[in-house]
Amino acid sequence: MAAKKNPDLYNLKPSTITVYGAAWCPDCKRAKMFFGEQRVEYANVDIDADPKGVAFVEKINEGKRIIPTIIFPDGEILVEPSNAQLAAKLGLKTQARRSYYDTIIIGGGPSGLTAALYLAREGLEVLLIEKAGLGGQAGITQTLDNFPGFDEGIGGAEFAARLGRQASKFGVEILQAKEVSAIEREGQYLNVETDSDIHYHSKAVLLASGARYRRMDIPGENELIGINVHFCATCDGAFYKGRKVLVVGGGNSGFEEGLFLTKFASEVDILVNSPLPTASKIARDKVAEKKNMHVILNHGIIELRGGKKLEVVVLEDHATGEKKEAHYDGIFVFIGLTPNNDLLKGRAEMDERGFLKAPHMMTSIPGVFAAGDVRSGSTKQAASAAGEGASAALAIREYLKTLGE
Repeated sequence: MAAKKNPDLYNLKPSTITVYGAAWCPDCKRAKMFFGEQRVEYANVDIDADPKGVAFVEKINEGKRIIPTIIFPDGEILVEPSNAQLAAKLGLKTQARRSYYDTIIIGGGPSGLTAALYLAREGLEVLLIEKAGLGGQAGITQTLDNFPGFDEGIGGAEFAARLGRQASKFGVEILQAKEVSAIEREGQYLNVETDSDIHYHSKAVLLASGARYRRMDIPGENELIGINVHFCATCDGAFYKGRKVLVVGGGNSGFEEGLFLTKFASEVDILVNSPLPTASKIARDKVAEKKNMHVILNHGIIELRGGKKLEVVVLEDHATGEKKEAHYDGIFVFIGLTPNNDLLKGRAEMDERGFLKAPHMMTSIPGVFAAGDVRSGSTKQAASAAGEGASAALAIREYLKTLGE
């Protein structure tokens, strides 16, 4: 969820969560990333750009300039809070009731939640662990208009909320803001360890961890991620009201997210690495209709310059080799996906791009299944992800039968 403007800044009981920080502060960046991952709205005050904000922070902290200082609508103030403290404040459940479950699911997107509700409605004890907000990438999509059954489309946030409620209705236990650090075999059980060193056990684990947006891997990118380089228009688009932004990516994601950004930005350019975009005709036609959108073909970014903020974007014309400098307030990158496969890297069979091979939903590790975007051969669509979740649930059910469950 993007930061939003708040009319009650400098109020000890603001109408929304307010983060006082600075662009150079790593703890501020982490806290804002946490809110973004959990899709919690917040207002951001950069004290470097606002002397009044500095004075306000010093007043709260008895003369000390400590950031992040975060004020909640109920008046509670957290200073330099950990992610665990933020999770507790938001009321997120981060520890399960028991240590053993029939199935443990890692990932709360359409695949994981669908598998969870299928298994739970058959009476199995299911634990689902999600490090961010429920819904996966579908949850941060502005509108899903190609998911069966929603003839007028449905917002990604609402879709995610419905899936979460449906899974909970059947008894799925859901942990949020909690990351799995390891999956290990312990005799007949699989041991799932979280980042807080808590262990849960099961005879079947479903990895539905999805995929993340690929980075450009160019000079200057890492330093500006979270400042002026973003991978989620829904999360960060509101920062660029009335500004000029560049979208990198010529596929459906790039064109659709670019269209969304026109709600905020005064001008949106789309940079396509090839001579022709791969986006659908519908998406291309919608972009062509927008007077404040332009498509730049056969160009790539070779460098980003700037210290605390983006100053120059260096472009290269692939046809001529000419290099040119351009100026944008922000960059949104949509150039493909990298699987979230770290838990099984080097242990399970994967394809050449790192996606898990699981032709019948089970990986090469007995008892460990995969579904959705992390699985090789998946179509990276919300509807098929839900279908894979159902298929994985059925495969897990049959696997547990072979163990005498």
